[in-house]
Amino acid sequence: MEPADAADSINEVADESATSHADERFRGAAALLIAILAMLLAITSLGGGNVTEDMILANIHSSDTWAFYQAKNVRQTQYKIALDELELRLVTDTLSDEARRQIEKRIADYRSTIERYESEPDPKAPSDPLKGEGKKELKAQAIDWERQRDAAQVKDPNFDYAEVLFQIAIVLGSVSILAKSKGILWLSAGVGVVALVLMSNGFTGFFQLPF
Repeated sequence: MEPADAADSINEVADESATSHADERFRGAAALLIAILAMLLAITSLGGGNVTEDMILANIHSSDTWAFYQAKNVRQTQYKIALDELELRLVTDTLSDEARRQIEKRIADYRSTIERYESEPDPKAPSDPLKGEGKKELKAQAIDWERQRDAAQVKDPNFDYAEVLFQIAIVLGSVSILAKSKGILWLSAGVGVVALVLMSNGFTGFFQLPF
């Protein structure tokens, strides 16, 4: 073998090693990206499931609280009707002093009950409008549960879109390995970044999707 031929052979082997090493680096980078995307997909699925549970739970609490509010309102109305009838009796009926005192006492009890149905704060937290069993407190609680439900509904699509995009990004990453295409790998990373933004927004609610 001539020295020149030996030098050419060495260069060819070196080029082949370099190519092989570059392929390994590419495959390693692609595998790492896919692993990261798979991890983020799992986090997205967990976050989406939690938001769905929060949405369902808040909707149930809101419905139950409004039902309790309506029951209080019906009962309060019954007391108001009874109160009006007793007050009318005081004006129109001829009553003994004892009967008048009993009716007046009952009127006072009815008024107290009507006021209690209107507002009944929690004795342990009288200044907290979200605690208590009066109509005022129940209405505030129901509205708060609706707010939580609506907030969860706004977050939920972010997780749905992010989950789909992460899956697409993983497929693209796998295709890039088979095709040995850096362009497809960069596309996979770009789709993953968009999915990451949506996932983060699902947790934070930083902005609302226009669609």
